[in-house]
Formats: sequence, structure tokens, C-alpha cells
Amino acid sequence: MTSNTITTDSQTGQSFALNWTNVLFFAAFHSIALLAPWFFSWSALGVTVLLHWLFGSIGICLGYHRLLTHRSLQVPKPLEYAIAIVGALALQGGPIFWVAGHRKHHLYTEDIDKDPYSARRGFWWSHMLWLLYKRADIFDHDAYRQYAPDLDRDGFYRWLDRYFLLLQIPLGIVLYLVGGWSFVIYGLFVRSVFLWHSTWLINSATHMTGYRTHESDDNSRNLWWAALLTYGEGWHNNHHAHPNVAKAGWKWWEIDMTWWVILGLKRLGLARKVVLPPVQG
Repeated sequence: MTSNTITTDSQTGQSFALNWTNVLFFAAFHSIALLAPWFFSWSALGVTVLLHWLFGSIGICLGYHRLLTHRSLQVPKPLEYAIAIVGALALQGGPIFWVAGHRKHHLYTEDIDKDPYSARRGFWWSHMLWLLYKRADIFDHDAYRQYAPDLDRDGFYRWLDRYFLLLQIPLGIVLYLVGGWSFVIYGLFVRSVFLWHSTWLINSATHMTGYRTHESDDNSRNLWWAALLTYGEGWHNNHHAHPNVAKAGWKWWEIDMTWWVILGLKRLGLARKVVLPPVQG
């Protein structure tokens, strides 16, 4: 570190200034989440678990990741939009930002400059520090939209990408009306922090530890406990070997709860062109 606001990468010599808006935002959410013991109730904890699954598995894993980023399946457009809204409620960025960043991650996996959350910069960079520094190539819409032109052509997705943060307001109001401040603390702040770190573990831990089933051109790993926390995303070596496959857990014991939802949608006739793993010889 060269100062309190600038970090210099030891390998590339690049310097990044802290984005204080992001630093204060994440610090505030983590700090408010620490109030949880004074607002505890079993129903509030249940809301956290429910929304962690809804926004995490349905919104991020199924919606932002498998549906929008990799187009591993197709659903009717109204359902796609609804799932994207659920993803936006996860508070992990708008759909164009999220999809563009993840496509860039796959295009330049672990490249120390071009991968937004390259594991080669270390655990904490890939886990969360990448979010705290100013990077025009990552955070400026005009720069990242080129990696998601299909979404950027859609007016709904441009709107959602710009205003996703405002969705927390009606969510917070509903939580307050249903269960008071306890539901707000747990359903908004505790849930956000827990879901952030669950998702970030896929960028960090699964590029450092676990087992490899496929010889992919990176250090992606299958990590069982990360898969449980992220409803199947932790089978990351499987995913990097075949990114467009809708099923992350390939072996019978590789639990993939998001895949169960996709199967349900398929049986209801709501999901088609579901990309399956290649037949193993």
C-alpha cells in the first residue's frame, strides 16, 4: 500500500484508488448486520434463509448466471424479466454489470489485468477487494456493456441496470410492515451480507481449493461446502470446463439445488433448450 487510498499491484505496477462510495456502502451494510443479536427472532432468521435462497439461487444462480450470462436455457420473456428482478434484489449489481463482469471473467479467467476478480491477485482481491477500487473497465457502463450487448439492447435491462438499487426501498417497506425492524435487519442487511460472501466465495475459494474433475485452462475447483452455500455454484471446475451447461453438479452426490428448479421449470414447459452435460465416454 502506498497510502490509505491507493494500492499498487506488486506484479503489474498498476495503481488503484479506493472508491469511497463503495467502501462506505459495504461498511454500512456489514455494520448494521452486526445489530442482528439485538433484533433476533426465529421468524426473522427464517426470512433471511428464505430470501438468501430466493435471491441467491433463483435470482443470481439461475437468473443472472445460468440464464442471462451463459444462456444455458430459455424461458418465456416475462418469466426471464421476473427472474432478473429477483436477481437485482440480491443487491449484487444490475444485470448488465453482473453479466458483463462474469463473461469477462470467463473470457480472461485468472488474467491478472483483464479478469475483474482474478484469483492471481490473492484471496481477498478475488473475494471482495475488487469491488472497493476505482476501475473504469469494470464499473463504467460504457466500458462493461460491450460484454453484454444482448442485454444492453433491451430497454428493460438498461433500466434495471441503472435503478436496481432502488428496489431495496419497497423490499424494506414490505419487510417492516410484515415484521418490523427485526425483519428489516435480517431480511435486508443480514441477508445481503451473507449472500454477498456466499457468492464471493465462488470467485475466491473455488479458484484455490477443492478437487478437479476436468482439465480446464485455469485453477477452478469443485468445492462441496461452497456448493452448499450457493445452491450448486461451487462445482466450479465443472462449470469452467463447460460454461454453457445448465447443470453444475454432474455426479450424483454433487448437490445442485438450482438445477432442481431448472428441472421443475422444464417439466412445467417453462424452460426449453436446456443445455446438458456432454455424454461421457
